[in-house]
Amino acid sequence: MRINAFGVGSGIPLNPPNLPQVGNLDQIEVEGVEDFGSMMVKALQSVNGMQQDARQMQNDLMSGKPVEFHNLMVEMEKASTAMTLTMQVRNKILEAYQEVARTQI
Repeated sequence: MRINAFGVGSGIPLNPPNLPQVGNLDQIEVEGVEDFGSMMVKALQSVNGMQQDARQMQNDLMSGKPVEFHNLMVEMEKASTAMTLTMQVRNKILEAYQEVARTQI
C-alpha cells in the first residue's frame, strides 16, 4: 500500500478550495442560540425556584397547613440535588478558568 504525501510540490493543496470567506467573527449572529451567561442565569433561577418551593412547603408544614410529608421530602431532595449539581458546575468552571489563567503565552 502506497501513501502519498501532500503539501508543497505534491500537487495536493493544503488549503481546502472554494470555502466562503468569513468577515469579522464578532458580527456573526446565530439565531436561536443563547449565550452562556444567560443560560447560567436561567439555570440559577431554576435552582433558586426549587429551593423556594421546598422552603415554602416546610413553612406550610410547620404552620399546620395540610402538606403531604412525602411531597415535602421529594421537593427537598430535588432542591438539594439541584444545588449540588450547581456547585459541581461552578467548581468545573472555576477549574477551567484557573487552567486558562495558568496558560503561558
